[in-house]
Amino acid sequence: MGMYIFRRLISAIAVMAVVGIFVFLLLRLAPGDAAAMIAGPTATQQMIDGIREQLGLNEPLPVQFGHWVLSIVRGNLGTSIFAGLPVLKLISQRLEPTLSLSILTMLVSVLAGVCFGIFAAWRAGGFVDRMLIAFSAIGYSVPVFVVGYFLIYFFAIQMRWLPVQGYTSIDHGLGAWFVRLILPTVTLSLSYIAFIARITRASMLEVLSEDYMRTAAAKGASTYSMLFHHALKNAGAPILTVIGISLAYLIGGVVITETVFNIPGVGRLVVDAINNRDYPVIQGVLILVSGVYVLINLTVDLAYTLIDPRIRY
Repeated sequence: MGMYIFRRLISAIAVMAVVGIFVFLLLRLAPGDAAAMIAGPTATQQMIDGIREQLGLNEPLPVQFGHWVLSIVRGNLGTSIFAGLPVLKLISQRLEPTLSLSILTMLVSVLAGVCFGIFAAWRAGGFVDRMLIAFSAIGYSVPVFVVGYFLIYFFAIQMRWLPVQGYTSIDHGLGAWFVRLILPTVTLSLSYIAFIARITRASMLEVLSEDYMRTAAAKGASTYSMLFHHALKNAGAPILTVIGISLAYLIGGVVITETVFNIPGVGRLVVDAINNRDYPVIQGVLILVSGVYVLINLTVDLAYTLIDPRIRY
């Protein structure tokens, strides 16, 4: 078990090293003068030279990389060119909306997706099963922004049940916070519910066809015991994998959803930084997002050992 964890940690560190090199070279090897691109077409040479000095672009590439890595290790992600604030502070200011949307989305997606998949497998070939297959095909095919605009038009503009856009901090009340997140959460979770439900159904069908499941049924095991104590546990590895993939894909979905619903989260911060060519912010967010992605994969790998002990060896 110790060697398994050690190998996974080494792999995670290697991936982060490659990502770090890519993010560092993103600014340095981009076509044209990065400082001139950041400064804009109306900037003077003095302004361009100031930006170049601020970003350390005057130094040799290995020296720049060394300084950059040391800054990352110390928790310094740089300073925004346009806001004039530390990148880490900018991210922390935008973190609450993104975390709220992400956590709610994954809770809804996992609970609904797994439950729908189990029920569809239990009633394979029935009406619910066919409806789930159709929903999975539609939900996984329709883009997030299309779903978002449709829900805004129907529930916010036509029915006037929910607010159109914006975000209310949880400090202003749990009810106001939750109401603002209903439409974004539903928008973002539909595709993940479809994805998780489809994989859960396929994995459960495979397990339910095994001889030991028929033996359990012949011995009089209850439906609940067969589905949740026997089948779900043995079908857990593929389901856990798809949940991990969904968490990784959620990062990109959050960017689109926050833009559609005008939520001031990390996704909007990235979009604004790209529009303003604020490379320190882009680099800082990429590093943090990559770290979260690697951490999710590492957690899923370690969770496999709880479901299937054979993976430890």
